[in-house]
Amino acid sequence: MGVAGRVGYAVVGLGHFAEHVVLPGFGASRKSRVVALVSGDSAKAHRLARKFDADETYTYDNYAQCLANPQVEAVYVATNNSTHAVYTVQAAAAGKHVLCEKPMATSVAECREMLDACRTHNVRLMIAYRKYFEPGSLEMKKLVQSGKLGRLKIIHSAFSIYMRPGGTRPAWHFNRRLAGGGALPDVGVYCVNSARWVTGKEPVEASAYEWTVAPEAFREVDENVAFRLNFPEGLIMQGTASWGGAKDSFLRVVGEKGWVMLDPVYQYDEDRHLYGRINGRWFEKKYQVMNELALELDAMADGVRRNREPEPNGLEGLRDVAVMEAIYQSAREGRPVSISYPDLGN
Repeated sequence: MGVAGRVGYAVVGLGHFAEHVVLPGFGASRKSRVVALVSGDSAKAHRLARKFDADETYTYDNYAQCLANPQVEAVYVATNNSTHAVYTVQAAAAGKHVLCEKPMATSVAECREMLDACRTHNVRLMIAYRKYFEPGSLEMKKLVQSGKLGRLKIIHSAFSIYMRPGGTRPAWHFNRRLAGGGALPDVGVYCVNSARWVTGKEPVEASAYEWTVAPEAFREVDENVAFRLNFPEGLIMQGTASWGGAKDSFLRVVGEKGWVMLDPVYQYDEDRHLYGRINGRWFEKKYQVMNELALELDAMADGVRRNREPEPNGLEGLRDVAVMEAIYQSAREGRPVSISYPDLGN
């Protein structure tokens, strides 16, 4: 696809991830290009526009002018979690497609607003889960759903990074109103989504426990959450989200005939190792680091150009938020909580 045929994007929000992962992803994309940047820091926007060949820059205050730019066909929303909904709804009303960072929003109600706006204005909404396009994760999903593991029994997954206020992360991460939570929506959402995506099953009940060893730093948001998700047919997931440990992640699925493990699973800058034992036979594969953002952008471009629903779509993002709401409720109330998924006519 030539440059003229690429989907033109405005990137909204220029934090660390946008600067160091999202924007470089456009350079490797065959089907998407960045044409505009939106930020509260004009100097930073101009600097990054020069670096990544964006034609225009805008502030949040003149976001409407950005959406009026005919070169902008889609927006990549990478702002704080509490503003995902407002920027998505505005973009949809202007006829722009949306690729939104995870978590989709801070509540199921906000997710519904986003879905309704995109459906009303007939634009595509995709949630930025990179692993849907990474070869190791795809191979794991294929193996799990092939039936070779037998009846699925146990899922183990964890994602940890070390986070404290005053570091490289902006202060909004430690503000519940702006972030919606701490470790769970930041890194735990990957565990929740992966269990659903890899198995093709939906959890029906959540149990959780939240704790911290640094209460002065985590007054509003969670440092650590351990949770159990009950799926139909006796499948149980044990998950952990933490801002208190070194960077690490894994996903392990155990069935009656074997097990498979991807380690690390959620990082974007480390080689992946897929291994396991099925019917007594050991196997292992390795996957080198690749630009997952470019694959994600290309998948969204296909949805836009071919007028088809992207994967993962907004409904997947909403279901993850519904699961996390149940996890938080369980941690607060100290009891198992049934997971409720809104009826959206699907």
